[in-house]
Amino acid sequence: MRNTIMNERGVALILVILMMSIITAVTLMLNKASRSEIGEAANLRDGIRAICLSKSGFHMGEALLHEDKNDFDSINEYWAKSDLLSVGSEALFESGYFRLSIEDEAGKIPINKLVNGTEYNEEIKDLLILFLTLPEFDLDEQQVRDLVDSIKDWIDVDDVTTGFGAEDIYYAGLEDPYKCKNAPLDCIEELLMIRGMTENLYYGTENTPGIVDYITLYGKGVININTAPNRVLRSLSDEMTDEMVSDMDAFRKNEENDLSESSWYKNIPGMTGITIDTGLITVKSNVFRITSTGYVNDMRKKVCGVIERDGGTIKRLSWKVN
Repeated sequence: MRNTIMNERGVALILVILMMSIITAVTLMLNKASRSEIGEAANLRDGIRAICLSKSGFHMGEALLHEDKNDFDSINEYWAKSDLLSVGSEALFESGYFRLSIEDEAGKIPINKLVNGTEYNEEIKDLLILFLTLPEFDLDEQQVRDLVDSIKDWIDVDDVTTGFGAEDIYYAGLEDPYKCKNAPLDCIEELLMIRGMTENLYYGTENTPGIVDYITLYGKGVININTAPNRVLRSLSDEMTDEMVSDMDAFRKNEENDLSESSWYKNIPGMTGITIDTGLITVKSNVFRITSTGYVNDMRKKVCGVIERDGGTIKRLSWKVN
């Protein structure tokens, strides 16, 4: 009898231990699941806040451009110094901040203006050739001309191959064939589909720049010399030297200098004899790229868009959140 009672107590103890183990395991699982849900909720909250902050920065960029009433656009204007506004955003919000940048698309090479119907736009062609032959891109003259011909064939409306360019017959023979577009580019990444374009040339490497930072889909076919990157300035004339470009850059950064006329570069010593096609340059811009990134704790969300400024109105040409 006594042995029976002891056996029953032993079994009961084992059952209690098993139940406690199960309860403990379930509790730990529930705790882990709860903490995971709390973390997911916090990430969702921070993500929403970051998106709102990035949109706030974007709208502020639009407001800056809307309020800019000058007859010319330059890198000395308030919209071009958006990094100062970005730093100030930290005092505007309790939970995070944004970083804002505004780029003038008119300072870049308007690739879709390379072609008029089936013919070259000679001014943009010469500009693009001079740009691609800059030594930092490490392309020989034939590579450059073949690539420019291929870009023309991608954009123009016919199926006639230009020089050593490429039309359907080339793209159809690829391992993953596709058709030549024969229309303007809708996104800048299309350049990677064109014969002769490489990722190293497009994106750049550790030692070389990428052309993506100097090409635009937008614009009227003229370059704003007040805002153009130095490499684009250097491509405006085959007479241009690195020293001249540095002098031009220093001149336009001096807020005391008058940049309201595109001929201001002739006021620079040593450049009076340099002639840049007046039909290729301007000092006024109408299309800008705004990039705003919102930060909340470890969460980051970015809004990037292109806007067109026409008189007193702002029109969005593209808009992307990521």
